[in-house]
Amino acid sequence: MSTPSSPISTAGGDWLRHFHIEHTRVRGVIVRLGPAWRTIAAQNGHAVGVRDWLGQCQTAAALFAGDIKLRGTVSVQLRAPASIGTLFAECTDTGTLRAIARCEADACAPATLAALGPAALLAITIERDEGLRYQGLVPLEGAKLEHAFEGYFERSEQLPTAIRIASSEGVCAGMLLQQIPAEGGHALRDTTPDFERLGMLFRTLSDDELLTLPPETILRRLFAEDDVRVQPSRPLAFGCSCSRERVTAVLTALGAAEVRAALAETPVMTVRCEFCSQQYLFDDADVGTIFAG
Repeated sequence: MSTPSSPISTAGGDWLRHFHIEHTRVRGVIVRLGPAWRTIAAQNGHAVGVRDWLGQCQTAAALFAGDIKLRGTVSVQLRAPASIGTLFAECTDTGTLRAIARCEADACAPATLAALGPAALLAITIERDEGLRYQGLVPLEGAKLEHAFEGYFERSEQLPTAIRIASSEGVCAGMLLQQIPAEGGHALRDTTPDFERLGMLFRTLSDDELLTLPPETILRRLFAEDDVRVQPSRPLAFGCSCSRERVTAVLTALGAAEVRAALAETPVMTVRCEFCSQQYLFDDADVGTIFAG
């Protein structure tokens, strides 16, 4: 096992680690969320089952942001109108996380994907800083959400990919194993023997191991016969991109008539961010300035 000369401690925090298995075209990412996930869960006071689905979406967003080299944001959205409503999670290239569950307060999440209902849909969106936006829609196939994510890579990225995600009351974790594309592209039918062998070992990883063990220990147990190079830890943290300027832009889009009608009911209009609970206050003078033109 090859590790950085001065590895950053990953105990008890929120982190992402890249790794590469030497002499193979296989790489991976490991993510664990502790304090950041507890902050997000506390702001989404829903049933345990809903929080579990939301934790899986947030973990997946962090995994994908770590896997895809970009300057921008990766978001994962699970829409199931008949059961749990809408779950949304995102991770930026700088490692900031946020997520929200828009559903009934007493919504109880089904245990399987099939039970989410026929209208359930999973959307994965990549938004780059330069303005490019790509969205992939994933059918909810398989017993677990991680199977649907694997289907996304199979259909959209054409890369052999294995994913494991686990969540508990206070910790979420995930691991992604992926074959590196060969020069000039790669087809799924060209899955290498190395990836097939390593993928079988990967499937032996338990939820408890993923949620509790240091990444070096996980990789040593899984790939004991291989030389694994682990990159330094990248910190992750809860963070919201809301601002008064963004709220002002939303009010502008609503139009003067609708905003003034809302303000007529109260001396000060309060706009609350759903992600971080930050409140933005607007009085008659503020609204007048917004629509001065």
